[in-house]
Amino acid sequence: MPSAAEYVESLSPWPKDGFGLERIKALLARLGDPQLHYPSIHVVGTNGKSTVTRTTEALLAGAGLTVGAYLSPHVRGWGERIRVRGEEADFEAAIERVRAEAEPLEATQFEVLTAAALAEFAEAGVDVAVVEAGLGGRHDATNVLRSPVQVLTNVALEHTDVLGATREAIAAEKLAVVQPGAVVVLGEPEWEALARDNGAGQVVVAGNSNLALAMAAAEGFLGRSVDGHVDVQLPGRLERLSEDPLEIWDGAHNLAGLGYALPRLPGARYVVVASILADKEVDGMLAALSVLGDRLVATSSTNERALPAADLARRAERFFTHVEPIEDPAEALAHARALGEPVLVTGSLYLLADLAKDESSRWRTLATG
Repeated sequence: MPSAAEYVESLSPWPKDGFGLERIKALLARLGDPQLHYPSIHVVGTNGKSTVTRTTEALLAGAGLTVGAYLSPHVRGWGERIRVRGEEADFEAAIERVRAEAEPLEATQFEVLTAAALAEFAEAGVDVAVVEAGLGGRHDATNVLRSPVQVLTNVALEHTDVLGATREAIAAEKLAVVQPGAVVVLGEPEWEALARDNGAGQVVVAGNSNLALAMAAAEGFLGRSVDGHVDVQLPGRLERLSEDPLEIWDGAHNLAGLGYALPRLPGARYVVVASILADKEVDGMLAALSVLGDRLVATSSTNERALPAADLARRAERFFTHVEPIEDPAEALAHARALGEPVLVTGSLYLLADLAKDESSRWRTLATG
């Protein structure tokens, strides 16, 4: 029988018959509706969701609660997505708990992962779960929670073919998760009226700091202040892999994400290794990256929406003096490293996940001879 990871990787990431909650609700009903066994904090938004989720998890754990956390996507392994008591859950067991019920429903990859996380939290008896949405909110598989607190980190143009062509339309899709009387934490004040129109009992405008958003979410849930001294490091978010020469991985996957990451990078002239999904603001992202250096190694990822390296390179030529297309991510990174200059790997968390998987396999091969 395939492993949990192999099974999940075999599933379609996209629904065949459009987005909706019918399958996830049917699957959870077969599992005894585990998501109703505990309250949740629901985190939606364009950027920063994983950091806010992990930081909220740490704050609530520091307050003495048993906490579950669900994140996506992952960088170094599927197990990153489901956490209990500050550690990765047993991913194999979590998936096997839902697999028999998911298969006849033809549940998507994200639906299976979501059901596995919610069932794992019930099995572990958590006091609260912090749950990151995948895409949007209204039709996202996570929109099934008993949630007294929702967080909207920020809104930028993304997935416009699904969520709408304007920030206002996208915000409406994301804030469709608001539940009557809930505490809604916002990173941007412009969505306050929309949150109230959707039934929010209290709106907290915390600003665009991930820590401030997480603190407001934890305090909204607990009804009291929390100690904000937590140190949360996520794989692939301004992650330093080496210092000499400097190598940083950051999965900024859209223009707003780059706007956050670029001013936080150490000052240097970088060789940029990038893969970008075709539905992103490709030219804007390339223009932003060009301020870091004049050399781009264009590559791709296993995500079906990733631009081929040659296409990305062609679009990058007007922004970078030196552009080299190398389709295979591992070869692209090896080439960049061989130049002996600071390296930034960015543009997609899927690229980082592919590279992490490749390097893990390489080290296992070396270790076993």
